[in-house]
Amino acid sequence: MTTLSDLLSDPLPSGLGLSDRQWLVLSALPGMGARRLARLACECPVWPDGWLSRLPEQAASALRLWLDHPQRSPFGALFDGLDAWLTADPRNTLLHPDHPAWPALLAQLPDPPGVLWASGDLTALSLPTLAIVGSRRPSREGLHQAHRFGRELAERGWCVVSGLALGVDGAAQEAALNTRGRSIAVLGCGVDVIYPPRHATLYRRLLDEGGLLLSEHPPGTRARPAFFPRRNRIVTGVSLGVLVVEAAEKSGSLVSARLAIEQNRELFALPGSLNNPQARGCLNLIREGAVLTTCVDDILDELGHWAETPGTRSAAPAVPGSDDDDPMLGWLSDVPTPLDALVTLTGQDVTACQLQLLELELEGLATQAAGGWIRLPR
Repeated sequence: MTTLSDLLSDPLPSGLGLSDRQWLVLSALPGMGARRLARLACECPVWPDGWLSRLPEQAASALRLWLDHPQRSPFGALFDGLDAWLTADPRNTLLHPDHPAWPALLAQLPDPPGVLWASGDLTALSLPTLAIVGSRRPSREGLHQAHRFGRELAERGWCVVSGLALGVDGAAQEAALNTRGRSIAVLGCGVDVIYPPRHATLYRRLLDEGGLLLSEHPPGTRARPAFFPRRNRIVTGVSLGVLVVEAAEKSGSLVSARLAIEQNRELFALPGSLNNPQARGCLNLIREGAVLTTCVDDILDELGHWAETPGTRSAAPAVPGSDDDDPMLGWLSDVPTPLDALVTLTGQDVTACQLQLLELELEGLATQAAGGWIRLPR
């Protein structure tokens, strides 16, 4: 779960004040990689001299060439592709840590993507998110459960996150759309590449029915086996928890389960028959501490601060500006509100929200409780 202490130690803080192109260049520099970029960004270097002094020699040379002689830099083709892609469809966006829609949860990863190419409706990122993963060759029961959980989570106001893969992933995402809910697909290729081809209809539904496609790879990038394990860290990274529906003992879904644990996400697993090979991975996860899950309420009980979704809350937050001098206080109520939600609601970055919350706490107006921040009675 997201706590203030988690986000105070963010490896990649937002609010560095960099533009789309600057983030794109940093993410494409030779010899960098997501982990090194995160470490450098944590130091909040001044642009561009602070970055140049900290970058490895090869990366610094490439950045200096672009700054001094942009027409000679190989990044020109990358920018041309970005401009063409952005103008081709108003639903296309380049997300980065300074973008207001950037998922705050990614700040907890040691290797968050430098940028995300996004196509679809960005408001899907403002909902509570749960990843649903599992076998690409599920049993009939596994397929039924993927549909059930995808549908019921969407009906409760949750966004289903997965990788558009065959089997459990696609079934859960399809079920979420069938109930007019939201779903996010993180791809191991460019967002304009349909993979697997058998999910062409689901791909188009995500674009046309309020879903969202994300990728850390530029448009046109073909799917490669090496991309999918990296893709999984984003699937789990933008999610509050991960549900494994079916997984064999050596299933690729167990990679997502391991990532969920490393990223301090809640891990849920469905039990299954001892005679079903596709259930053995889930049974092992439960034995190792995953939450045994038989219904959606098992998930909402663990993720208690999101259990009362919009439309079902018993105590709605005050409307900002109603009778409060501090706009942040207006978003708080006696129902714990996570920092992620406050970032989305206020449109401010994580650091600004943290400072305002700490000031409210010092004034005795708010405090941190299990699951988020609450407003104290005056």
